[in-house]
Amino acid sequence: MKIVRSRYMPPLRRHAAINIFGVFFVHPEVQVTDRLINHEKIHTAQMRELGYLPFYLIYLIEWILRLFMKSNAYMSIGFEREAYRHEGDPFYLKRRKHYAWVKYMRKKKVKKHKHNKKKHRH
Repeated sequence: MKIVRSRYMPPLRRHAAINIFGVFFVHPEVQVTDRLINHEKIHTAQMRELGYLPFYLIYLIEWILRLFMKSNAYMSIGFEREAYRHEGDPFYLKRRKHYAWVKYMRKKKVKKHKHNKKKHRH
């Protein structure tokens, strides 16, 4: 993956980096960590399996649809959920199955916690 430092990309500075067709653009002030590189490598794997244009089209459509939901649209995108979930695992891409992002597009399941009933002494 080619890393390019640019004052102009990402354009709005809301994000540390942006991956355009497998080229990783990062602002000069942003520290490039292994975690950040891995996150962008996961996106590159997603792009390659789908094709670059279909990736961006699906990304955009999902982002627009999620704008109308209660949660953060960007953080709810399936591609981002997969990348954030596994960015800290340097071996993830070696065992990742093709189209792994599909399971992250489904609605998040709320984990049910068993409430332990504690007896209160009075």
